[in-house]
Amino acid sequence: MPRIKTDFLVIGSGITGLFQALKLSNIGETVIVTKKSDYESSTNYAQGGIASVFSQGDKFEDHVNDTLESGAGLCDPEAVRVLVEEGPPLVKELLEYGVPFNLNKDGEFDLHREGGHGTNRIVHAHDRTGHEIEKTLLQIVKQNPNIRILEYHTVVDLITPHHLKKKGLICFGAYVLSNHTGEVIPILAKKTIIASGGSGQVYSHTTNPKIATGDGVACAYRAGAEIRNMEFYQFHPTSLYHEKGDSFLISEAVRGKGAVLLSMDGEPFMKKYHPMADLATRDIVARAIDAEMKKSGDPHVWLDISHRPAAEIKESFPSIYAKCLELGIDITTDPIPVVPAAHFMCGGIATDLWGKTRIENLFAAGEASCTGVHGGNRLASNSLLECLVFSNRIAEEIRKNPPDFLPEHEQIPIWDKEGLVNTEEWVLISHDLSEIKNTMSNYVGIVRSNLRLERAKRRMDLIYAEVRDYYNRTIVTNPLLELRNLVLVAELIIRSALARHESRGLHYSTDYPENRSPSRHDTILINDLVHGDLQAPL
Repeated sequence: MPRIKTDFLVIGSGITGLFQALKLSNIGETVIVTKKSDYESSTNYAQGGIASVFSQGDKFEDHVNDTLESGAGLCDPEAVRVLVEEGPPLVKELLEYGVPFNLNKDGEFDLHREGGHGTNRIVHAHDRTGHEIEKTLLQIVKQNPNIRILEYHTVVDLITPHHLKKKGLICFGAYVLSNHTGEVIPILAKKTIIASGGSGQVYSHTTNPKIATGDGVACAYRAGAEIRNMEFYQFHPTSLYHEKGDSFLISEAVRGKGAVLLSMDGEPFMKKYHPMADLATRDIVARAIDAEMKKSGDPHVWLDISHRPAAEIKESFPSIYAKCLELGIDITTDPIPVVPAAHFMCGGIATDLWGKTRIENLFAAGEASCTGVHGGNRLASNSLLECLVFSNRIAEEIRKNPPDFLPEHEQIPIWDKEGLVNTEEWVLISHDLSEIKNTMSNYVGIVRSNLRLERAKRRMDLIYAEVRDYYNRTIVTNPLLELRNLVLVAELIIRSALARHESRGLHYSTDYPENRSPSRHDTILINDLVHGDLQAPL
């Protein structure tokens, strides 16, 4: 059984993981673990761009205020200031790496505007910003001799004192499954960074890739990390409604360019819901669309940008234009059918302003983390900026405090692969995935209630028990690990939602009035089993 020993283990290969590895490569050897091919990540699907202050008429204070307003009183103001003030030079660094951002005739960033922003501050590469960043960073990472990428490897669990039959909150690396050989490999690291992205696959409709199954949050919870504010799951208001569209994202920048949301009978409706109309924040727009659909019984609404010049539409949104045209929709003449879809996890693994978790030697960054930046509702295009800023801070923290291997690293046991593969039983267990998605979408979606949440919890408790029992008796596989993580993340979202007795930001309950006054009341979940008996949770 092979073992891998490295200075740093990075779990995930999106912009967070790649940028993190580049920053750490100057300090020591880094291994990146990714479930699929190296380019498959949520970053690759991010169309809009990166919000940052570059125009002369913009100020840090304006970006801070827009973020705080969007976050519904739950943002950590210090984290937001760090994000805003440390972001611009890192965006410029991406430009220096070769990311083909759109520039104006003066060679400055061509800035767009998106919902919730008071001015143009979105740096973009047409409507494929994430793809261009991912491609550029990958090229650089692959040329770096200090970075090794393990494709088609899935994290099973973080290695902690539990695996030595001891108690404590320390991370020694992770057990990782090779999806090709079936081997579970201990990867021993001085520092481990979770950069695994979100968990959109917990819902039926999502803009996330298939690999977004909440692995990082689930592993961190099982190891004893603090999980914060999981009730705040952002639904992107405008996902393409088409049986072959696979929840293709229609960027917020389309509304920033003047697109208007229309009911099925062609009437604009957003002014009824907010003074900013189609440029209101995502939580407001998603709830408005949901309300219109429920009121009319229609399966979708329209997003219309056909009143803009055709040449401008094609130049600004080449990917969206091409995808829609492939499905028979010419967005220069036709409205686009859209519905909300699960898009971004605003909660996650709680960290401080340097990416540290409550588990020694474990860091988290990007969508898997909860830095306090997003509060109750992420401001558009702040997510890629967060990836850069906090990955950079983690590297700075590690550089200031050089790590070393611990005596326990030499004592980590190989993975016990005892178990049976019961194909017939797996067919039954795999059906739980559909039930998880349907339950979450029907009862823990854009609009919630105590009745719906309690019903969801009862059903999820049963699925959780079934999956745990099966997992404890069988050999691990990637589908089983993903199912195991999804049901745990679903439980965390439901428990968090039940604990918040107010409507705020992305958590909207018909049982409680909306509250946007600053409270900084976080929902915190910690796995108490870590401090009690040594039986590992699911």
